[in-house]
Amino acid sequence: MAVKFKIKKNDLVKIIAGDDKGKSGKVLRVLPKTSQVIVEGCKIAKKAVKPSDKTKNGGWENREMPIHISNVAKAEG
Repeated sequence: MAVKFKIKKNDLVKIIAGDDKGKSGKVLRVLPKTSQVIVEGCKIAKKAVKPSDKTKNGGWENREMPIHISNVAKAEG
């Protein structure tokens, strides 16, 4: 059974809990199986990247990580 959320892709949301509390951004992706969302510019983590056609040298990449949907609220406005 699929779970429906009030928060959809491209919605403007505000982080209400966690390290990024108070920040706001656009929802890039909704992950319904794990009840998580990925918010633009929030919960940034450094990830190691292997060299490939996209990244010639490899190295480090800053990437947005998922946040539980209970820690975000739709931004007013």
